[in-house]
Amino acid sequence: MSTGLPGLARLDHIGFTVPDLGQARDFLVDVLGCEYMYTLGPYRHDDTGWMSEHLNVHPRAVMRELHFFRCGGQAVFEVFQYSAPEQATTPPRNSDVGGHHVALYVDDLDVAVAYLRERGVTVLGEPTASSGPSEGQRWVYFLSPWGMQFELVSYPAGKAFDHRPPVR
Repeated sequence: MSTGLPGLARLDHIGFTVPDLGQARDFLVDVLGCEYMYTLGPYRHDDTGWMSEHLNVHPRAVMRELHFFRCGGQAVFEVFQYSAPEQATTPPRNSDVGGHHVALYVDDLDVAVAYLRERGVTVLGEPTASSGPSEGQRWVYFLSPWGMQFELVSYPAGKAFDHRPPVR
Protein backbone atom coordinates (compact mmCIF):
# COMPACT_ATOMS: atom_id res chain seq x y z
CA MET A 1 0.00 0.00 0.00
CA SER A 2 1.44 3.36 -1.05
CA THR A 3 1.52 6.21 1.43
CA GLY A 4 2.27 8.75 -1.26
CA LEU A 5 5.34 10.53 -2.49
CA PRO A 6 8.19 9.91 -0.03
CA GLY A 7 9.28 13.09 1.74
CA LEU A 8 6.48 15.30 0.38
CA ALA A 9 6.28 18.24 2.78
CA ARG A 10 4.40 21.11 1.10
CA LEU A 11 3.79 23.09 -2.06
CA ASP A 12 6.97 24.91 -3.09
CA HIS A 13 5.93 27.19 -5.96
CA ILE A 14 3.55 27.61 -8.87
CA GLY A 15 4.96 28.37 -12.30
CA PHE A 16 3.07 29.96 -15.17
CA THR A 17 3.88 31.61 -18.48
CA VAL A 18 2.75 35.11 -19.41
CA PRO A 19 2.96 37.13 -22.64
CA ASP A 20 4.58 40.16 -20.97
CA LEU A 21 6.65 39.98 -17.77
CA GLY A 22 6.41 43.73 -17.16
CA GLN A 23 2.62 43.60 -17.23
CA ALA A 24 2.63 40.51 -15.00
CA ARG A 25 5.02 42.13 -12.53
CA ASP A 26 2.84 45.26 -12.34
CA PHE A 27 -0.26 43.12 -11.70
CA LEU A 28 1.34 40.78 -9.18
CA VAL A 29 3.11 43.55 -7.23
CA ASP A 30 0.86 46.60 -7.60
CA VAL A 31 -2.56 44.89 -7.59
CA LEU A 32 -2.11 41.60 -5.69
CA GLY A 33 0.64 42.85 -3.37
CA CYS A 34 3.22 40.15 -4.09
CA GLU A 35 6.88 40.81 -3.44
CA TYR A 36 9.22 40.69 -6.45
CA MET A 37 12.25 38.59 -5.50
CA TYR A 38 14.62 38.11 -8.47
CA THR A 39 15.05 37.46 -12.19
CA LEU A 40 16.80 34.63 -14.07
CA GLY A 41 17.40 34.00 -17.76
CA PRO A 42 17.50 33.92 -20.66
CA TYR A 43 17.78 30.17 -21.29
CA ARG A 44 18.07 28.55 -24.70
CA HIS A 45 19.69 25.47 -26.21
CA ASP A 46 20.07 25.98 -29.95
CA ASP A 47 22.03 22.80 -30.70
CA THR A 48 20.43 20.20 -28.40
CA GLY A 49 17.07 18.84 -27.32
CA TRP A 50 17.59 19.97 -23.71
CA MET A 51 14.56 22.30 -23.65
CA SER A 52 12.27 19.54 -24.90
CA GLU A 53 13.78 16.81 -22.73
CA HIS A 54 13.78 18.79 -19.49
CA LEU A 55 10.93 21.30 -19.85
CA ASN A 56 8.57 19.65 -22.37
CA VAL A 57 8.70 22.69 -24.67
CA HIS A 58 9.77 23.03 -28.32
CA PRO A 59 13.53 22.29 -28.60
CA ARG A 60 14.13 25.82 -29.98
CA ALA A 61 12.01 27.56 -27.35
CA VAL A 62 13.70 30.45 -25.60
CA MET A 63 12.80 31.16 -22.00
CA ARG A 64 13.51 34.88 -22.19
CA GLU A 65 13.31 35.55 -18.47
CA LEU A 66 11.61 34.36 -15.34
CA HIS A 67 10.71 36.36 -12.27
CA PHE A 68 10.13 34.99 -8.79
CA PHE A 69 7.50 36.52 -6.49
CA ARG A 70 6.54 35.85 -2.89
CA CYS A 71 2.85 36.23 -2.11
CA GLY A 72 1.37 36.40 1.36
CA GLY A 73 4.70 35.44 2.87
CA GLN A 74 4.43 31.88 1.50
CA ALA A 75 3.43 31.01 -2.02
CA VAL A 76 6.07 31.69 -4.62
CA PHE A 77 5.12 32.36 -8.21
CA GLU A 78 7.71 31.50 -10.87
CA VAL A 79 6.58 33.56 -13.86
CA PHE A 80 8.05 32.85 -17.30
CA GLN A 81 8.11 34.66 -20.60
CA TYR A 82 8.89 32.33 -23.53
CA SER A 83 9.18 32.66 -27.26
CA ALA A 84 8.71 29.39 -29.11
CA PRO A 85 7.68 28.06 -32.50
CA GLU A 86 3.96 27.18 -32.54
CA GLN A 87 3.40 28.84 -29.15
CA ALA A 88 -0.24 28.94 -28.05
CA THR A 89 -1.19 32.41 -26.85
CA THR A 90 -4.71 31.85 -25.49
CA PRO A 91 -4.91 30.80 -21.83
CA PRO A 92 -6.84 27.56 -21.22
CA ARG A 93 -10.22 27.75 -19.55
CA ASN A 94 -10.90 25.64 -16.47
CA SER A 95 -12.84 23.21 -18.67
CA ASP A 96 -9.88 22.71 -21.05
CA VAL A 97 -7.37 19.93 -20.52
CA GLY A 98 -4.56 21.62 -18.61
CA GLY A 99 -6.96 24.30 -17.41
CA HIS A 100 -6.11 25.74 -14.03
CA HIS A 101 -6.54 28.62 -11.65
CA VAL A 102 -4.66 30.03 -8.69
CA ALA A 103 -6.73 30.45 -5.53
CA LEU A 104 -5.77 33.15 -3.03
CA TYR A 105 -7.18 33.25 0.49
CA VAL A 106 -8.45 36.60 1.77
CA ASP A 107 -9.86 37.51 5.18
CA ASP A 108 -12.75 39.63 3.83
CA LEU A 109 -13.99 38.62 0.38
CA ASP A 110 -16.24 41.65 -0.12
CA VAL A 111 -13.44 44.13 0.63
CA ALA A 112 -11.07 42.24 -1.70
CA VAL A 113 -13.61 42.12 -4.55
CA ALA A 114 -14.30 45.87 -4.21
CA TYR A 115 -10.53 46.51 -4.28
CA LEU A 116 -10.10 44.48 -7.51
CA ARG A 117 -13.04 46.20 -9.19
CA GLU A 118 -11.69 49.65 -8.21
CA ARG A 119 -8.49 48.74 -10.06
CA GLY A 120 -10.32 47.67 -13.21
CA VAL A 121 -9.76 43.94 -12.72
CA THR A 122 -12.35 41.70 -14.40
CA VAL A 123 -14.26 39.88 -11.64
CA LEU A 124 -16.45 37.04 -12.91
CA GLY A 125 -19.89 37.43 -11.40
CA GLU A 126 -20.65 37.89 -7.75
CA PRO A 127 -19.21 35.90 -4.84
CA THR A 128 -20.72 32.43 -4.45
CA ALA A 129 -21.41 30.65 -1.16
CA SER A 130 -20.34 27.00 -1.15
CA SER A 131 -22.47 24.20 0.26
CA GLY A 132 -21.88 20.67 1.47
CA PRO A 133 -18.43 19.98 2.95
CA SER A 134 -17.24 23.46 1.87
CA GLU A 135 -20.17 25.33 3.48
CA GLY A 136 -18.82 28.45 5.17
CA GLN A 137 -16.63 29.31 2.19
CA ARG A 138 -17.32 32.08 -0.29
CA TRP A 139 -15.41 32.47 -3.54
CA VAL A 140 -15.19 34.39 -6.80
CA TYR A 141 -13.00 34.15 -9.91
CA PHE A 142 -11.13 37.04 -11.50
CA LEU A 143 -8.86 37.44 -14.51
CA SER A 144 -5.32 38.73 -14.79
CA PRO A 145 -4.62 41.26 -17.56
CA TRP A 146 -3.38 38.37 -19.78
CA GLY A 147 -6.52 36.29 -19.14
CA MET A 148 -5.26 33.80 -16.55
CA GLN A 149 -7.87 32.70 -14.04
CA PHE A 150 -7.43 33.47 -10.35
CA GLU A 151 -9.84 32.87 -7.49
CA LEU A 152 -10.41 34.58 -4.17
CA VAL A 153 -11.63 32.33 -1.35
CA SER A 154 -12.59 33.16 2.21
CA TYR A 155 -13.81 31.02 5.10
CA PRO A 156 -13.00 32.94 8.30
CA ALA A 157 -15.12 30.61 10.47
CA GLY A 158 -13.85 27.48 8.71
CA LYS A 159 -15.62 25.13 6.34
CA ALA A 160 -18.28 22.60 7.33
CA PHE A 161 -15.77 19.74 7.17
CA ASP A 162 -13.63 21.59 9.75
CA HIS A 163 -16.47 21.31 12.29
CA ARG A 164 -17.32 17.62 11.83
CA PRO A 165 -16.00 14.90 14.10
CA PRO A 166 -13.10 12.94 12.61
CA VAL A 167 -14.05 9.91 10.49
CA ARG A 168 -12.86 6.63 12.01
